[in-house]
Amino acid sequence: MDEIRIRRLEVFARHGNLPEETALGQKFLISVALQCDAGRAGRSDALCDSIDYAAVSHLIKKYTEENVFHLLERLAQCLADEILLAYPAVRGIVVEVEKPWAPVMLPLETVSVRIERGWSTVYLGIGSNMGDKEKHLLEAIRLLGEDKRIRVVSRSSFLITKPVGYEEQDDFLNGAVKIETLYSPEELLEVIFQIEAALKRERTIHWGPRTIDLDILLFDDRIIQSERLTVPHREMAKRMFVLEPLCEIAPYAVHPVYGKTIERLKNELEELQ
Repeated sequence: MDEIRIRRLEVFARHGNLPEETALGQKFLISVALQCDAGRAGRSDALCDSIDYAAVSHLIKKYTEENVFHLLERLAQCLADEILLAYPAVRGIVVEVEKPWAPVMLPLETVSVRIERGWSTVYLGIGSNMGDKEKHLLEAIRLLGEDKRIRVVSRSSFLITKPVGYEEQDDFLNGAVKIETLYSPEELLEVIFQIEAALKRERTIHWGPRTIDLDILLFDDRIIQSERLTVPHREMAKRMFVLEPLCEIAPYAVHPVYGKTIERLKNELEELQ
């Protein structure tokens, strides 16, 4: 990935834990590396095809001066979010905030926090088997798209499938959605729970009927195993109602555990059925 770098932009602002820091202010040095594709600008020699680093510099200065935070971590995170949201061509960003006048009562050059953030590519499974199923699916997708830290990229067509596990219920309408997000996996899970709650999802019977079901299938190429979240979704390679719509929008996405494309997993499952 190409980078456009702004190094050690000097800003006088009021961030810190001590009262005198937030009252009197001090100097901060801010560096950013904007990860992007510079190829088009390199061929056209036109600013409109690039990222205006002067505009980004003024955004950094204005935001840093107008807000007050206790921690450098918070300032770095907020600057990363502001730039990523303001400039869609920036796919990722590295932000370093230096505090040369840090009140530690020891001789040092600077204290700094450096973070790296960016847009992650995520595939979601989506399903419903209660009420107006298609309406529930479309509403869930709409709510995803209303979140400024989520971009809905594409969705599959919806297909009717038989229930799995608990079979005494109506057929499902299932699909898959590709999104880009600035959320971490755990943060995205919280957003999903909020959307399910808004659409009256009730968790009373395991694999039972539900107005909406949203599952994180793939999150970049990450493998996550925690008490609340398993990615890739542990059952996805065994479920045609997951693989078929996912293959429609991401046939060449690779399952990071099996090392196989979604298309290959689908074909292998078809051979077993």
